[in-house]
Amino acid sequence: MLRGKTIIVTGANSGIGKATAAELLRCQGRVIMACRDRERAEKAAQEIQQEAGPDQGELVIKLLDLASLKSVRIFCEEIIKEESRIDILINNAGIYQCPYTKSEDGFEMQFAVNHLGHFLLTNLLLDLLKRSAPSRIIVVSSKLYKYGEINFDDLNSEQSYDKAFAYARSKLANLLFTLELSHHLEETGVTVNALTPGIVRTNLGRHVHIPLLVKPLFNLASRAFFKSPEEGAQTSIYLACSPDVEGVQGKCFANCHEDQLLAKATDEEVAKKLWDISEVMVGITT
Repeated sequence: MLRGKTIIVTGANSGIGKATAAELLRCQGRVIMACRDRERAEKAAQEIQQEAGPDQGELVIKLLDLASLKSVRIFCEEIIKEESRIDILINNAGIYQCPYTKSEDGFEMQFAVNHLGHFLLTNLLLDLLKRSAPSRIIVVSSKLYKYGEINFDDLNSEQSYDKAFAYARSKLANLLFTLELSHHLEETGVTVNALTPGIVRTNLGRHVHIPLLVKPLFNLASRAFFKSPEEGAQTSIYLACSPDVEGVQGKCFANCHEDQLLAKATDEEVAKKLWDISEVMVGITT
């Protein structure tokens, strides 16, 4: 049971985030849905409350656009002002293989939303998370990180852009962020761990073109072989609730078990450099 605990879930209006929010609400948590679109969030909130059943917790909608550093700062200012504690932060929202576009701050969109927005969000909420200790930060990555590389000479993909590579790079950045953040959190009572949910049937792939004639076959295959959002959310829920991971720091999980990462995701030097550059990109001064 999560009675008395406050949880932020980014991207809680669909897919894994929605399924995660529903289960945490069912466990009587106070769930803050951090979403970009209020109308979609309100519709999802009604469905989540219906799914959660009786004796559920409290559901709150807050606007957050991770493609806008201004929006992230406003969101965090409101949270710090209105909330006495944050027990769990779930960095779940993401954008997948979109055409080349830039955020309002001038960053490649997948890197902006999947990494930089969550990087700033987490850093701005760290003091509140520390005051709420023991507390947890959960970072949703992807096994596609394996195909990514951190090119410090072209983080903004201005020299070349491949939408699949850019997504993989942003998911690798999630894991390197988790690694470096775990060092910053030593002896604070706050833990951070990442997860890879597997292949899940969500609207994340809305930018992926599937030929019209193939779509029925693809949809059939996805129902047969892909996880449902509820199945995909299980590791997020495990990391949020389970006493088994109390005090566990800087690890990555898959199917509710610790996962072994490739060397590129555990490179301390690259993780530190990415952290330092990310601070400059989002305007954090320490």
